[in-house]
Amino acid sequence: MTKEQKDNLFVLVKSLSKSEKRQFKLYVGRLGVNEDSKFLMLFNILDKLSVYNEAAILKKGIVKKQQLSNLKAHLYKQILISLRLNPSHQNVRIQIREQLDFATILYHKGLYKQSLKILDKAKALAINNEEKNIAYEIVELEKIIESQYITRSLSNRADELTIQAKELSLQNVLASKLSNLSLQLYGLFLKTGYIKNDLEHQRITKYFNSRLPNYEITKLGFREKLWLYKAYLWYSFLTLDFLSCYKYAAKWVNLFYENKDMIVLNPVFFLRGNHYLLEALFYLRHYKKFKETLRKLEEITKEKWFPLDDNNESLAFLYIYNNKFNLHFIEGSFTEGLPLIDDVLEQLKKYKNRIDEHHVMVFYYKIASMYFGAGETKKCITYLSKIISNKSLQMREDLLCFSRILNLVAHYEAGLDYNLDVLIKSTYKFLIKMEDLYEVQKEFIKFLRGLGDIYPQDVKSEFIKLHKKLKQFEDDPYQSRAFLYLDIISWLESKIENKPVGLIISNKFEAQILKNP
Repeated sequence: MTKEQKDNLFVLVKSLSKSEKRQFKLYVGRLGVNEDSKFLMLFNILDKLSVYNEAAILKKGIVKKQQLSNLKAHLYKQILISLRLNPSHQNVRIQIREQLDFATILYHKGLYKQSLKILDKAKALAINNEEKNIAYEIVELEKIIESQYITRSLSNRADELTIQAKELSLQNVLASKLSNLSLQLYGLFLKTGYIKNDLEHQRITKYFNSRLPNYEITKLGFREKLWLYKAYLWYSFLTLDFLSCYKYAAKWVNLFYENKDMIVLNPVFFLRGNHYLLEALFYLRHYKKFKETLRKLEEITKEKWFPLDDNNESLAFLYIYNNKFNLHFIEGSFTEGLPLIDDVLEQLKKYKNRIDEHHVMVFYYKIASMYFGAGETKKCITYLSKIISNKSLQMREDLLCFSRILNLVAHYEAGLDYNLDVLIKSTYKFLIKMEDLYEVQKEFIKFLRGLGDIYPQDVKSEFIKLHKKLKQFEDDPYQSRAFLYLDIISWLESKIENKPVGLIISNKFEAQILKNP
């Protein structure tokens, strides 16, 4: 898969809405820059290009090659200034930072009293909105000013500011340690996926406990609790403890519902918390809670007060549609889920500069799974090929492995078994290299390897034997992870009972609903 060259300035220009482009031109007009200004001409050229083409820019003759990088840097800066002035990009965080900038200017002009007045208001706003890093910066500037502007009425200010600085510093250090731990665990999860044995469980537990700072839950603010729940969530995901995943994802989401102002200030964390809650419910197969959580999330993102900027809009699409696929997977309603595919592919084009390649490939795996469940195996193979042929891809090892396993099954189902031996060998070599070969995979590949030597009348009995072997892994905490990505058990049952795999899964779902109404 060839990678399209991306230029940062070009991507920024293309991300602008019509109103943002109009405001940029108005902003340039206020600068007193005429229409022949080089950076405005460059903006207009980039706006008209469909892909970045440096040769086409130079051909216009507005700038020499040696000067182009400087002109681009200037245009990039001017666009950002224009966006900063746009009311749609204003939030509490930017307002606090702006007030800190104003106070700094007043301080340098020697207007200490005015500076301190602004800083006091900005600090209160920062603390109320859990912006404690900026609050600490404000206190540090207050300390500098107070050391130069001393009056008798402010005799206790030194102690007051010292205590405040110490408290904020301790809270920031704790939040930093928790956020570091959360990020490190997430990095491990992306690299290796879930744990594979007791030894890895012990290693991850030791890693987690050695880095988890001491805390008192009653003394934690919103921000510290958020990072704490995130750290526990990733530890739970890594160790396949989906009940704990649900517990901490629910705490994460409820934290926002208890502090609704924080949804507006931190919409990305709110969206992610809901996504992980839905993921935990999917793995636990809590259908009703899953469906209700997804409905609630979709409704909130459509509320007028919800800050749906470019970033949040693409994330909302990513998380909602990922879980719409999962809803169909729980129900076994694969054919009914096929219309989702066109919607997703259209949205992926729309957000191509905002969604990373890893998440695009996850969608491809879900699309392939949807086609497989609906019996359209050749289309399934098409999307798996996009993952397998992507040599530059950095994504979770377990997804790469199961893309190849599903590819084998799809080739067999589609009757494309003329090169099955070659596929089996290449898949086996890949799994060995990835050190990701589990008993489920070993048994399955062994079965496919010997399939060509089995007489047609004996195939069904061999499916029954394999089904019996794999069933014993269904409740194994490490081996059962194979069934999270590919329901081999249901596929085998479909071959044994001579029914579509989608029907097998939907029958299981209906039986579960009757059992737990």
